[in-house]
Amino acid sequence: MYESESFGASRFSIDEAYRPLPSLYLAFMSIWFVSACSWTINTYKNRNFQTNNLQWTLASVPLIKALQLALSFLFWYSCFNLHTCSLWMSFGVYVTGVLFQTVSFVSFLLISHGYCITCERLSVPERRTTAALGCVFYLTLVGYRASVPYFSVLLLLTYFIAFCVIFRHISKNLKILREQLNFIEDEDVEAMHHAVYTKYVIFKKFQGVIPILAVAETAIHLNMDASLENYWLRLLVREWAVFCIFLYIGWTFRSQDSVPRFSVMPTLKSRSETKVPPIYSIEMDAATFKDFSSHEWHIGVKLNPNFGYLSSGAYAIS
Repeated sequence: MYESESFGASRFSIDEAYRPLPSLYLAFMSIWFVSACSWTINTYKNRNFQTNNLQWTLASVPLIKALQLALSFLFWYSCFNLHTCSLWMSFGVYVTGVLFQTVSFVSFLLISHGYCITCERLSVPERRTTAALGCVFYLTLVGYRASVPYFSVLLLLTYFIAFCVIFRHISKNLKILREQLNFIEDEDVEAMHHAVYTKYVIFKKFQGVIPILAVAETAIHLNMDASLENYWLRLLVREWAVFCIFLYIGWTFRSQDSVPRFSVMPTLKSRSETKVPPIYSIEMDAATFKDFSSHEWHIGVKLNPNFGYLSSGAYAIS
């Protein structure tokens, strides 16, 4: 990329095909940074309406991407304007790029498991599987980026296994949600219909975008043309494609307060059949209410002191 001459100073000869890169990286860094700030603010504002551990986890994706683009901008800016191409800066770009892809992959696995959507937290086997796949993906990606022999085949195999796992879990969650919708319609439990249907729709959207993501990842890794002609244009198309895909996924799984009872879910997924309980309301006098106790019901009292009001709180029992 550059040539150094030992005449007391270094002279750089950088191909002009790289000239648009600083501006390009700066623009995308600003876009990703604004997206990260918007996502964080929205998640914080809706923290009382939805169990949003998933949203806080997803917040790391645009932050890491913005950091990678910032380092890329600083690297190319210093090359062109300060005539210094920092090896450590380029290494930072390499590390954050691998970290961004790994965190994105783990986030997709969490979504496919139904984390904070169909269950409050993952089981121990699910956590171990997700961690193991994340580590394998990270190490394989490091070997591929370092041009270690045969790691391109290993990366392809890792992608194939990962997308198979993601599709399998998405299909399983869609089946569960479809059964719950049928149960709700049969039992006429309208209070839970909107929440369950919303979960079903977002999983269907996620299922539809995963093949597009797989094709995009394959195209990125196959496009290894080393020619510098129109390099900035290929980079522009690639970055826009990545941003649009993540924008769609982020908008689909954003925190929102417009879906009542969306956060009603079992703590852990059960192997047995999962059903949505009906919503009951019962009125009783103050004396009966005073002696009433049940751990399976949320109890609330109206302002009128002559009677109490009992609500099930829409528990999801597994």
